[in-house]
Amino acid sequence: MSPAEHAVRGLWRTLSARDYAGIAEWVTDDCIYFDVPLGPAFAARGPGDIAARLKVGRGGLTAYERQAGRLLDDGDHVMYEHSETWTFASGQVLQLPFVSVHRVQDGLVSLWKAYWDYSVLTSAAPGAWLDSLATADTSWLFDATGLY
Repeated sequence: MSPAEHAVRGLWRTLSARDYAGIAEWVTDDCIYFDVPLGPAFAARGPGDIAARLKVGRGGLTAYERQAGRLLDDGDHVMYEHSETWTFASGQVLQLPFVSVHRVQDGLVSLWKAYWDYSVLTSAAPGAWLDSLATADTSWLFDATGLY
């Protein structure tokens, strides 16, 4: 296993366990993470802010499960196709397919872009969860436009 694949697999094992503090073991101090459907203006930078960003969406779930898929390693870039099952407090269940693109430097993820379908999320998520996004803590917000 290459160092890049090791870093990405380690990051995703940590995320699957919802070990947000553990993200720091797998990303650089200036790692940029953003959801492509929302754009780089809604990014998070650094392990603490990435963890805070992920908690906005996943923190209130009653269950979270990742289904592993293909991982393609091209040196310092790794693409990972997977899906996630989100179970909301209301009992609603969402299956969300992803492709994540990672840049790895010195064995740590330095850029992470998540590709997913916004309409799949908004059509299946409960209204109360969607409403909670409007009042969520966004102190992690970082505009990464032009930095990736």
